[in-house]
Amino acid sequence: QVQLAESGGGLVQAGGSLRLSCAASGRTFSSYDMGWFRQAPGKEREFVAAITRRGGSSNYADSVEGRFTISRDNAKKTVYLQMNSLKPEDTAVYYCAADFRHFGSGFQYTPGAYDYWGQGTQVTVSS
Repeated sequence: QVQLAESGGGLVQAGGSLRLSCAASGRTFSSYDMGWFRQAPGKEREFVAAITRRGGSSNYADSVEGRFTISRDNAKKTVYLQMNSLKPEDTAVYYCAADFRHFGSGFQYTPGAYDYWGQGTQVTVSS
């Protein structure tokens, strides 16, 4: 069992930055890939970024490439999402998620591929 808890969301003006954190407890943190997703009102949950178990590789949605950076600290059991140059369209609830099942299968981009989820943190970007 894994528990995930996001923090760091808030209200920021367009062009600003936020850093989200996701703290994990339970199974060995370095055993699973991690992802960030977001869900805006009335929209489906969408992939934002993912990082492999050791942090050696990451992948991003086109909409955030070059603005967001995912990283992890396995000693602290925490994954981060640094968000720069924020836009109003980045407004959403952001979720972190853990993937145990797809080791060696490449990055996973659909919510159903992930096994555990946090409760989410709200990010609001004003224009």
